[in-house]
Amino acid sequence: MKLTVLSPEKTLLNEEVSAVELPGAKGRFMVLKDHAPMLTPLVSGVVKYDVVGSENRQEMEIGGGFAEISNDEICVCVG
Repeated sequence: MKLTVLSPEKTLLNEEVSAVELPGAKGRFMVLKDHAPMLTPLVSGVVKYDVVGSENRQEMEIGGGFAEISNDEICVCVG
């Protein structure tokens, strides 16, 4: 899967990942391969993700935004 995190100024992250955990408006949720398509708001919190080929879980703090999940691509737009 591809995870992209975008701000209005630049691309903050562009990685191949095996799992992503996002801070949704109704609670944290996990995205794995073949996840159903969705568009969802995000709240301030931590995006946790597993980069393919790495043993350590990575984290990125966000201040809210939204995520679009489609065709094994996760696009997170933050403010």
